[in-house]
Amino acid sequence: MKYIDQIDMKGKKVFLRVDFNVPMDKSGNVTDDTRVRAHLPTINYALEKGAKVILASHLGRPKGKRVDEMSLKPVVKILSGLLKKDVVFVDDCIGEKVEQAVSKMKDGDVILLENLRFNPGEDKNDPEFAKQLAALCNVYIDDAFAVSHRAAASNSAITDFVKTCAAGFLLKNEIEYFNKAMVNPARPLVAIIGGSKVSDKIGILEKIIEKVDKLLVGGGMAFTFLKAAGCGIGKSLCEENMLELARKITQKAKEKNVQFLLPVDAVIAKSASADAEVKVCSIKDIPEDWIGLDIGPATISLFSDALRGVKTIVWNGPLGMFELAPFSKGTFSLANTVANSGTLSIIGGGDTDTAIHQAGLSAKMSYISTGGGAFLELLEGKTLPGIAALEPRV
Repeated sequence: MKYIDQIDMKGKKVFLRVDFNVPMDKSGNVTDDTRVRAHLPTINYALEKGAKVILASHLGRPKGKRVDEMSLKPVVKILSGLLKKDVVFVDDCIGEKVEQAVSKMKDGDVILLENLRFNPGEDKNDPEFAKQLAALCNVYIDDAFAVSHRAAASNSAITDFVKTCAAGFLLKNEIEYFNKAMVNPARPLVAIIGGSKVSDKIGILEKIIEKVDKLLVGGGMAFTFLKAAGCGIGKSLCEENMLELARKITQKAKEKNVQFLLPVDAVIAKSASADAEVKVCSIKDIPEDWIGLDIGPATISLFSDALRGVKTIVWNGPLGMFELAPFSKGTFSLANTVANSGTLSIIGGGDTDTAIHQAGLSAKMSYISTGGGAFLELLEGKTLPGIAALEPRV
């Protein structure tokens, strides 16, 4: 695979696939520009090298139809401010209007195309749509890791029609940090896996048990493991159809000599609400009509101790219902431990990313992935279509 800093872009029309799938309020204002900022190193590098930059992204799920609320037009103001230069918006992604705008570009110009998913060919990975996108450029750069687990026209089929293809810096970082974590990690390597359901993380758990030295499991999914081990869990979340799998994973950890830690206590309540009566109790003592909603102080200590002396930490999934203050301490406390550990720490997108930001600890983590689903599929050992499309053809 080639990277952006290995190719000549001077005077070239560069089609740059980014992920500007940003949150917006009802008035159409961008409420968080994190995803736009994440691509600035790649965009600025292309501009410095004298490229004509054509930016393309999706926003939401319009299902192949034009949906005004999902237009990328509001991103122009944000992007212009960040780049400190004018960005031209074209309210389509293919066709005569786009071709004319591209033909007028000078070196260092930036165009943002309309939402790719307004065209049904995008999600279908349609070669004809991809061919029309490819006709706009001499060089294709993919920097949108967050959608690399989906085969779409703009990140898969397009590479069949552009001779020079490469990955941008964001995609490069994602691949390199994943390799540091899972392919050739500094050991001991520990994985912290949370979230609500075992069924969401089956692939990860089965794959990761082969790689790690320690596995810490929290969140709602821990109660399925605890019940499988014979513990009473009250009304805590449990996937009955996953109990046998939980036993198999626990057994596999023993066989692989992986230290496998589950919560020993929990913060419990009768309902998952911010004003509920809250107690802390041992896992063995959860009353029948109470729900475990966070790890307790003894588990925080247990997990924090397990992180001492490790060289690599991979974390995916919160350890409790952190969105509600009474059940946020476990996730935030462990985040603080990870942030101050001095260890290579790789955070796997999604809810974990949100929790780390809320805790104000983002800057202290080694790397926070921009792709929830894509990061999970990498952990599962799956081939991501968007990455595979950039690899040399055999």
